[in-house]
Amino acid sequence: MKQKKIGVFKIISIKNTIVHLRKCTKVAIIIAISTFLITGIVSTCYKPIYSVTLNGEMIGYSENKNKLQQKINEYIEKGNGGNVAFVDIEELPQYKLCLLKKGITANDEEIFEKVISKGTQYYKYYGITVNNEEKLYVANFSEAEEVVNKLKEKNSNNKEKLGVKEKFATELVEFSTVEQSVEKLYEKKVVQKTVSNVTVASSGVNTSNKVVNLGISLIRPVSGVVTSRFGARWGRSHKGVDIGAPKGTTIVAAASGTVTFSQYGYGGGYGNHIVISHANGVQTLYGHCTSLLVNKGAHVTQGQAIATVGNTGNSQGNHLHLEIRVNGVAQNPQNYLY
Repeated sequence: MKQKKIGVFKIISIKNTIVHLRKCTKVAIIIAISTFLITGIVSTCYKPIYSVTLNGEMIGYSENKNKLQQKINEYIEKGNGGNVAFVDIEELPQYKLCLLKKGITANDEEIFEKVISKGTQYYKYYGITVNNEEKLYVANFSEAEEVVNKLKEKNSNNKEKLGVKEKFATELVEFSTVEQSVEKLYEKKVVQKTVSNVTVASSGVNTSNKVVNLGISLIRPVSGVVTSRFGARWGRSHKGVDIGAPKGTTIVAAASGTVTFSQYGYGGGYGNHIVISHANGVQTLYGHCTSLLVNKGAHVTQGQAIATVGNTGNSQGNHLHLEIRVNGVAQNPQNYLY
């Protein structure tokens, strides 16, 4: 009898489960149908769209905020082209997804014009300097480099004083062509009497015109335009030469040797810098780097990558500060390179 009662309970339990499942299924079907009908009604009368505000003010609607924002970002990076370096826009639009009646249309182009109307364009160009004084301007770096190289080829008397400065401004200046620039800046070579003896200043700098024989061959550690020369500068002695180049440009060892200094930091004004000791008491120093690729004690070969160009330490722009020392005395690098 006991077993029969258990069997009856099981049958009743199964029936109750089936009835419950049927009820749940009916409810699920009703919910699905309702959702479908509501979605259909909403999609028929309304559409998803982004409302756009600028500085808290409603300025329109956009169906594709990503496309609109990409167009704004491209304008910030390039402006209207030409010599525009970038565009400064203080306020960017804010987007909010909403449902609106289908009769409302997007006005992306109008939104775009309102956003960029408050932007300030900054132009980029290059000034060619003589003794750090800006003389004229060209549109791009390649033209500036070509002007300097042509003046060197013509052996212009001011070739050692030439430099290039990167300029940013909200208004464009009048540009000179390469030919005009060379014509305006060329100075006929003046022959000067050579000093026979080497004189060394108290700062450990060879201030004479005497070229010391290094006994080793050097190669250019980086390609670029000389932006500051060896010698007197701002009332002090500039112990090396500065070569302008874009940030991150690879710097190579001018000659084989051993790394005797490699350190990040201000470095007495040199910033992140490296010193390599070569034969015959010759040392080369590479200053204002962004990154250092070799450590103290490493042996490097001529042409090996050792660092990248930067703007660290006492620096006013991306460049390599190169020094050549012989027994601790700084020599003019342009007697051997550039």
